Amino acid sequence: MSTKDTDAGTEPSDGFSAEERAAMKQRAEELKKTKKGKNTEAEVLEAIAAMPDDDRVLAERLHATIMATAPHLAPRTWYGFPAYAKDGKVLCFYQPASKFKARYGTLGFQDVAALDDGVMWPTSFAIIDWNADVEAKIVELVRVAAS
Repeated sequence: MSTKDTDAGTEPSDGFSAEERAAMKQRAEELKKTKKGKNTEAEVLEAIAAMPDDDRVLAERLHATIMATAPHLAPRTWYGFPAYAKDGKVLCFYQPASKFKARYGTLGFQDVAALDDGVMWPTSFAIIDWNADVEAKIVELVRVAAS
């Protein structure tokens, strides 16, 4: 595979980082498992357990909160992230900070989420810590998004 020099170092000529290519490979495996009915909550719990401590603590709380708020959502992995689907489509997901070496993890919502508010609204929320206010906001977001 040919490479080119970039400011961040050497990167394959396709422009994707090693982390991005790994996520795409994970997604291909997830699609195979989903077709076989094997991309389940167990996969989500495995993905969470494999996270570094800071990400894992947030992901565990987020998972418990989402499942308590919207038990009808189907937990599964999506690009290696814990994700929650409605009618077979990913509604929301947690992208841990460690996945792409970011300074915070994010709770993201896909377009099937019913969060529309005028002509512009947020679809991704940075999470750096967990407290009662964060939990209440997530409960409200998930409740509305999953309705």
